[in-house]
Amino acid sequence: MTEFGRVLILVGAVLVVAGVVLVGMGRMNVPLGRLPGDIVYRGKNSTIYFPLATSILVSVVLTIVLYLVGRWRR
Repeated sequence: MTEFGRVLILVGAVLVVAGVVLVGMGRMNVPLGRLPGDIVYRGKNSTIYFPLATSILVSVVLTIVLYLVGRWRR
């Protein structure tokens, strides 16, 4: 049961760090969500937004971070 508690603490810490990073990026005016590969369609009464480039970038960064965490835990 203590291992499960440690996992919950780790997940919580990761969420706190991610939240701080997102708030910091918002204040520094980083264009995450407005990258050149993001698709935006604006119609008369609707807007369709698909952040393709942002999704790929976040996926690559998370893959690298999780890989490094996995290597560190061994």
